[in-house]
Amino acid sequence: FYRASERMVNINEYGRYWSNYDHQVHESEAPFYVDNWLWDTYIALEPLHTILHPDMEADKIRSWVEMYRQSGSMPRFAMLQGSYPWMTGNFAAVWFLDAWKKGIRDFDLQTAYEGVKNKSLHETLLPWRDGPNTPLDDFYAEKGFYPGLHKGEAETEPRVEKTWERRQAVSLTTANSCSDWAVAEIAKELGLSEDEALFRKRSMFYRNLFRVEKGCLWAKDKDGKWIEDFDPVNDDRIYFTENNGKNFDWDVKHDIAGLIELMGGKERAGRRLDTLFQERNNQALFRFWNRLPDNTGLVGHYSCANEPCFHIPYMYDYVGLPWKTQKMIHTVLRGHFTDEYVGLPGDEDGGGMSAFVMFSMMGFFPVTPGTTQYAIGSPFFEQVSITLPDGKKFVVEADGYSEENIYIQSATLNGQALDVPFIDHKDIVSGGVLKLKMGPYPSSWGA
Repeated sequence: FYRASERMVNINEYGRYWSNYDHQVHESEAPFYVDNWLWDTYIALEPLHTILHPDMEADKIRSWVEMYRQSGSMPRFAMLQGSYPWMTGNFAAVWFLDAWKKGIRDFDLQTAYEGVKNKSLHETLLPWRDGPNTPLDDFYAEKGFYPGLHKGEAETEPRVEKTWERRQAVSLTTANSCSDWAVAEIAKELGLSEDEALFRKRSMFYRNLFRVEKGCLWAKDKDGKWIEDFDPVNDDRIYFTENNGKNFDWDVKHDIAGLIELMGGKERAGRRLDTLFQERNNQALFRFWNRLPDNTGLVGHYSCANEPCFHIPYMYDYVGLPWKTQKMIHTVLRGHFTDEYVGLPGDEDGGGMSAFVMFSMMGFFPVTPGTTQYAIGSPFFEQVSITLPDGKKFVVEADGYSEENIYIQSATLNGQALDVPFIDHKDIVSGGVLKLKMGPYPSSWGA
């Protein structure tokens, strides 16, 4: 909880603050929040504080929008020193949408939209780069995917970082697809139908890299041909951001039903999840980690310690196997998150990982930020109580819970039977009781 409460930081002191976004002193009574590693935090940390501290969340978003006004560019990482283009995606759009959908409306959505639209269409989204579009960004807009390089093929774009980060062509495509889905949803909120249609189309670009006969995402070259020596397990940042393809196959949080359909339906998707968690790497880990040092906290191929992977255990809820979500959450957290020196299996990254643990131990998780739905997992306490800003409480009761009794047998929400492994944001903020009957064996609940 401490680690999940560190960011953002208000630098307004006694009605004045210095902004590195326009290099001026500002006189203002409003907070000015900086220091948010948004690629890491939009997934769980910001949704957590949207529940716990909605007024502060509004202040943080207003600060972010003000940074855009001051600098002319929507930040990716809003640091004290100014905007840094670390990581990938345009995830401010997802954060703004998530807050708006969950009732936080006290910010200028029109200006926020202007900033994220401009980011998607006119600024490069290459890893760790900012400035105007590159030819690779123009290729993406026209062809619907970032082209990958063949092994040994020289980089052609001068602005790609060539030593370590490189193109990340596959995961860059999934990141921008999700970001543009959020831009489309904001356009819908504003009644901008033409913009909505444009970004809705762009949100499906990830499908251009789904290779049906392989059942997974696969790199294409600039001619639109599959790169045959592509290795989803062991290829590194030439195609992926920090994790391997086994994890990035599930980096489509905005179109889960569409992804499952591409995989051949729920049964096949469920088997792919089983393989992810059960299959071992086929090489020595020191060689694997030499290329993908952030792909840690391994359960099979699954990396529980890296942000784009947090939601994956909850994907079993979407294929009719919620008992496997319940099992896997306990396997992951008990195995890798302990009260010991090595109790964090990877980079904490601004509270993002701690927020994932907090949600999971409470028993639910926001798989798709930008919607109001939470997937139910399996709590780690007999009772969890969230005191909401208006004094109401949302309580999760796990009747019969123990370290063995981790499987949900039945559930009620405010006394009414709950037969699906999902709850809505309004269920939480309205206050009430989610009561789960726990047992030692899997059941058909929620299937």
